[in-house]
Amino acid sequence: MSAHALDQEPDDLARAARAGLVREIDSSGAWERDPVWREAFEAVPRHLFVPYYYVGTVGAVGGFERLWGGDPDPRNREQWLRGAYADAPLATRVRDGELLSSSSQPSLMAKMLTELAVADGNAVLEIGAGTGYNAALLAHRLGDALVTTVDLDPEITESARRHLAAAGHHPAVVTGDGARGVPERAPFDRIIATCTLTSVPHGWLPQCTPGARILAPLATGLIALRVRDRAHAEGRFLHTAAYFVPLRGGGTRPEQEPPHLGGLPPRVRSDDLFRFLLTLTAGTLEPHEAYALWEREGRPVRERYGITVSGERVWAWLDDPEGPYAWPLP
Repeated sequence: MSAHALDQEPDDLARAARAGLVREIDSSGAWERDPVWREAFEAVPRHLFVPYYYVGTVGAVGGFERLWGGDPDPRNREQWLRGAYADAPLATRVRDGELLSSSSQPSLMAKMLTELAVADGNAVLEIGAGTGYNAALLAHRLGDALVTTVDLDPEITESARRHLAAAGHHPAVVTGDGARGVPERAPFDRIIATCTLTSVPHGWLPQCTPGARILAPLATGLIALRVRDRAHAEGRFLHTAAYFVPLRGGGTRPEQEPPHLGGLPPRVRSDDLFRFLLTLTAGTLEPHEAYALWEREGRPVRERYGITVSGERVWAWLDDPEGPYAWPLP
């Protein structure tokens, strides 16, 4: 496409790029169980939520190159626009060469929204506002009044609010500690987190309706919990791998130092499912203990693990909440 064509038809290019993204997510099967999400991804313009982002480039300052929609070079603007609709995560905040936050891969977002299993009339709390794109998809499906998104960083919530308004959506955007939920907007029928947890925050369950569903990244997986009441919830991990920035705020623990894996076979050290077990049991099992269990139990997949919340106790388990393999979470 020529630079002149881009200047004259940016909306057409955006629509075509968005349609291509929807086809790519279609082929992944992410929303097969709930194709209504297809309409949301067709309607919500992702580029409005990533007015700039960073791509890794050799030789660029800090290893990243900034692409933005206001670039005076039309070729760069076209690259930015096409990249905004790639089925890939986009780095949106970089400081001193370190990645601080990103816009998630759209097909993973579609998978998570489908697994959230929303119904018309559900009130949803999103933990981690990010760019606002996920909140916009929820608002398109459910309506602004039923969607709340919260983030600890006021710069993030302010930019998310602007992006949402530019896309025509005005859900509640709250600056606060996501680990504490948003009690003034409760009760919620669904909670979805777009940041990695180390446990299930105790403040969430009292803000849920009975039967509510919580979907959150934890230990490089996605845990889906069903809330029984204000003190009890239980569920299993999905098969999907998930890597997000950690939840910040009260009720979270510092990131663990990577375990020393020397002495284990190379194939084990790099195995995704073994590292999932190591992360899930951090502080409870030593690597050699985790390895012995992993081999003894046939190298279990993520779906065999689960989490139970009962009052003040939160624990992870393999196969059975009351079985022999259980590990406390903080």
